[in-house]
Amino acid sequence: MEHSNKSSVSIFLIVGLSETADPQILLFLIFLAIYLITVIGNIVILSVISSDQKLHTPMYFFLANLATVDILLSSVTVPKLLLILVTAQKSISYAGCVTQLYFFQLFMVVECYILTVMAYDRYVAICFPLNYTLIMSRAVRIQIVLACWASGLLNSVVQAVSVCHLDFCSPNKVDHFFCDVTPLFKLSCSDTKVGEGLFMIVVVIAGMGPLIFILVTYGRIISAVTKISTSKGRRKTFSTCASHFMVVALYYGSGIFSYIWPSSTYAMDKDVKLVAVLYTIMTPMLNPIIYSLRNREVKFAMMKVMGIYPKHQDNRTL
Repeated sequence: MEHSNKSSVSIFLIVGLSETADPQILLFLIFLAIYLITVIGNIVILSVISSDQKLHTPMYFFLANLATVDILLSSVTVPKLLLILVTAQKSISYAGCVTQLYFFQLFMVVECYILTVMAYDRYVAICFPLNYTLIMSRAVRIQIVLACWASGLLNSVVQAVSVCHLDFCSPNKVDHFFCDVTPLFKLSCSDTKVGEGLFMIVVVIAGMGPLIFILVTYGRIISAVTKISTSKGRRKTFSTCASHFMVVALYYGSGIFSYIWPSSTYAMDKDVKLVAVLYTIMTPMLNPIIYSLRNREVKFAMMKVMGIYPKHQDNRTL
């Protein structure tokens, strides 16, 4: 019998953040505000970087790509969550669920690799300053970003195809606030060992691999910075990495908790759902805030756009 005749579920019900069947207006307003801040904040970052010639450097090229991915990542999950909160309509078609899963996996993996590339960019800038512009040339940067997107595309295709080969019977409740791989595995009435195996390979390659690379990179950066003779020089060099490190800690900390957590307890552990809010909704909102508050170059550029010209512009970070 063909797969299409086995699956009896054509509509899923997204549980959302809670089991309540009533609209949740307060939560709707909160997440609407978060989403608007996310979109507006990242658009501001993109506008500032594109308008200030001094920010046309490798570091801000990757930051602009991160801002783009953050807008797209939050736009995959938040609009549907807002609809659930304001109308209590939790249904989503099978095709809609797989489509959401596809784009979420795409943008999530791209973000992982963009954060990794940003760590490498800081490593080259600090450890090989004389060759920095040669190593991180425009052609190289474009090739790196295209590779990040190609990796994300490959992952999303693998995950979507894996889920499409599963059979879904009853029940049809997705115990999450969006369609993702792990909760759909829990719903399947067919053998998910192959799909789960592929998923764990992706977690290792696209999640743990980049994280280990980032940690090794920061180890080398710290080693190089400690050799700087003056404390002022060390602080100034460390400051160029502070924003990125904060974003990595928040994104990977919450992401690892959600995906490395044993799949057998996923549907029962509500903490996983709450932690997922951090890396899918909160992190894209916090990224532009962190980079604008912690980075003097971005702050000066934003002031310039608003017509405010700070006096001590020579104190910008490298």
